[in-house]
Amino acid sequence: MNKAAIIHTQENRHLYLVNSNRATVRIQTAVGDVTSIQLIHGDPYDWREGKWLSHESAMTLIGTDGTHDYWSTTIHLPHSRLRYAFKLSSNEHTLVFTERGFFNEQPAHISPYFCLPYAHDSEVFSPPDWVEQTVWYQIFPERFANGDESLNPAQTLPWESAEPKPDSFFGGDLEGIIQNLDYLETLGISGIYLTPIFKAFSNHKYDTIDYFELDPQFGDKQTLKKFVTACHERGIRVMLDAVFNHSGYYFAPFQDVLHNGASSKYADWFHPHEFPLNSSLAKPNYETFAFVGSMPKLNTTHPEVKNYLLKAARYWIEEFDIDGWRLDVANEVDHAFWREFRQAVKTVKQDVYILGEIWHQAGAWLQGDQFDAVMNYPLTDAIQDYVLKNKPVQEVQKSLSRHLFSYPHPVNKVQFNMLGSHDTARVLTVSDQNKNLVKLQYFLLFSFPGSPCIYYGDEIGMSGDNDPGCRACMIWDPERQDSDMYSFLQQLIGWKNQYKAFGNYDALTFYDSRHKDVLMYALSSSDETFVVLVNRSQQSAAVQLPHSFHSKPYKDLLVGQSQSQQTSSSELSVEPEAFKLLKF
Repeated sequence: MNKAAIIHTQENRHLYLVNSNRATVRIQTAVGDVTSIQLIHGDPYDWREGKWLSHESAMTLIGTDGTHDYWSTTIHLPHSRLRYAFKLSSNEHTLVFTERGFFNEQPAHISPYFCLPYAHDSEVFSPPDWVEQTVWYQIFPERFANGDESLNPAQTLPWESAEPKPDSFFGGDLEGIIQNLDYLETLGISGIYLTPIFKAFSNHKYDTIDYFELDPQFGDKQTLKKFVTACHERGIRVMLDAVFNHSGYYFAPFQDVLHNGASSKYADWFHPHEFPLNSSLAKPNYETFAFVGSMPKLNTTHPEVKNYLLKAARYWIEEFDIDGWRLDVANEVDHAFWREFRQAVKTVKQDVYILGEIWHQAGAWLQGDQFDAVMNYPLTDAIQDYVLKNKPVQEVQKSLSRHLFSYPHPVNKVQFNMLGSHDTARVLTVSDQNKNLVKLQYFLLFSFPGSPCIYYGDEIGMSGDNDPGCRACMIWDPERQDSDMYSFLQQLIGWKNQYKAFGNYDALTFYDSRHKDVLMYALSSSDETFVVLVNRSQQSAAVQLPHSFHSKPYKDLLVGQSQSQQTSSSELSVEPEAFKLLKF
């Protein structure tokens, strides 16, 4: 048995509370090395005649990533306490793995065992219930719709009159979004994520001037209240974008430091290396976002800075009843600030959604004390590795498993999943204008756990390269919109709303399709199971259903609800660049 490959930590990817009386325990072992695992567990105070009373629960092999097998079980905690160890069996022998190492037999005393001292309700990861069923629509407000031309900045160009540039304006505003809420409701959208709308210099507004004021280009505060109310009347949640890592160049405290140097009362609000500050250097002499001199990094450990930003975070919830915060460059702000941020906003509105912009593995921020979720770019990469880059199917399954098992399932269920954003090229562009491949990617996105997001215009087939190309004006001419793509996404949203196992399942199982281009997996909940077949190739593929599904009746949801079929054959044909969703 490969002891070096056996991994269990008491971090939440391996041990997490379902509630104060139930806990999920996971362990990793070398691929194919262990044949079975029993979790030895009990209450540390439950003794009889000098012997600790323990129980054994079988652990289930839930997946593999090519290096490790992953095992899991969920157990009841009668008194919210737990001591536990693992009895691992291979073809050769059995070992007991504890916090203090390996034993040939189960230790009689509890001191070597892993310990969960007490399961507190306050430590259960508890994101807002509404998020896992939400389908988001991301809007870059400057480019969605111009509803009030009287607000246009002086240099505003006519809508769609030119290709977008880093410094161009087209006049998009909140009123324009309000006028098109029926369009979004018809699509099936239940959440809107707006990139920053606060007073700023640029068209993207990630260089905040005032954290308590709307940018006048977008409207006034009464218009924002009108927008949020209109969304809520339609059952649509609203998430705003905040930049607490850095301010803008024209943020009043930074201007004060530029003019007054070390004598400024705001000098410690930032991270100066020397005075006077010089923003014209290739690498400014103060900390910034990247090396962008117009985005000075804020000192979020400073009490005055912290109070200012937390007051702003509460203000937009208290005054406008927003439902979520998306937090820009979240991984470059200290953890202590985010813990205080969570307390501040959850006190105002318990079910507010806190989403961090983190592009990499983010377990440190998802312990239940900071964020509810992060922007799930690793899932995007895995999907596009399969559909667009022809990564071997087995490797795709491994990378998906590795990613999903790096978080507790309650975290996965509320992750923010997307194929593109204002920071990436549009999905149709990276797919080389192949609509079929775009559909495959969206289907995969919706089938995996999380809260999927559509970037504005992708539902009608808009193209665009990286910033600024991905920030073009929304196309409102019906003759130039891809109605087929719009209808397809409506269908995906309908499936997500109708079927519990589609997306936020209880279990996912990958199967070997025995075809180099076909990804096959099953999604299960307590009352339904789907088998998914995805063929990325340009040829039809014949695939054998897993043995456990042979001769069972199913419905092909693409054919229609009335097309229930009974088959004695286990072989199915999947069309080129297409998928099948079979409900058993």
